[in-house]
Amino acid sequence: MAVSERAPSDGGIAPEDIRAVPARHPRRWVATIVILYIVAGIIHFVATSPNFQWGIFHQFFVFNSIIRGLGQTVLLTIVSMAIGIVLGIILAVMRLSPAPIVSGVAWIYIWLFRGTPLLVQIIFWFNVQALIGQNATVTLPFTGLALFHVNANQLIAGFTAGILALGLNEGAYMAEIVRAGFLSVDEGQTEAAASLGMSRLQTIRFIVLPQAMRVIVPPTGNETISMLKNSSLLSVVGYTELLYSAQLIYSVNYKVIPLLIVASVWYLVLTSVLTLGQFYVERYYARGSSRQLPPTPLQRLRAMWVRNLTAFHATPPEVPTPPTGPNR
Repeated sequence: MAVSERAPSDGGIAPEDIRAVPARHPRRWVATIVILYIVAGIIHFVATSPNFQWGIFHQFFVFNSIIRGLGQTVLLTIVSMAIGIVLGIILAVMRLSPAPIVSGVAWIYIWLFRGTPLLVQIIFWFNVQALIGQNATVTLPFTGLALFHVNANQLIAGFTAGILALGLNEGAYMAEIVRAGFLSVDEGQTEAAASLGMSRLQTIRFIVLPQAMRVIVPPTGNETISMLKNSSLLSVVGYTELLYSAQLIYSVNYKVIPLLIVASVWYLVLTSVLTLGQFYVERYYARGSSRQLPPTPLQRLRAMWVRNLTAFHATPPEVPTPPTGPNR
């Protein structure tokens, strides 16, 4: 006997007559209103308080020295991260090497640069001429044979010292990030590559590294943002990056708060750009690991808005009244 798609007419309700409606959450709306009220109060205070001196902020936001310092900050971040990434890959390969000497040297390097504060390393590199002398001679080890002469003041100037401090320190952290990415790849991949006659470097380049990028990219993006902010530590040695450029101005006009806000807003702008770039890079490398790519920020905002409006305006469905009749 064929089964009818609808429920029997003896008082039941057909499945197609039931419409699912999202449950309402009034507490969420109350919490949202309270939070918006607090945020609006903070914004109103910041915008109307005369102590922030927004006129000074607008005057110096695109000041020439501020823009030059901003350019130096961006340049320091790019060059230092490039050095750190290349050095981190080399150190990660060394750490995973079966040769104990090679692995041990990489471990000592990571231990040394991660175990000492970055500020100490910056001050050290800016005063390295006190260690090697102003006019130093580079010799071949254990032979005393002079190779060339260097002037420490010219060779390790402000920019070079900053790059050395930031890049060498970043290499130690990137080494552990890259090593974690390598270890996330299944060992069967490397065994299969070895069975095909691929060398160790070929295996890392063509097999391991492309698969490890999904694990490496997120912390690398975080390290790039940290590098951008850590470049402000060079202000303690007088290098004219963004923060020190602002300090030079407020040391003359004594407008400390507005100039610090100028520097902070520029850092927020650059950090936002890097965060957006990190999202799209992660989205690119997630193509092979998930069937559906994560939504973009605009898509996520649109979906959240539509979902909230649907839940707010939804009305309960009219449940049809079952017909009355004799019991069966």
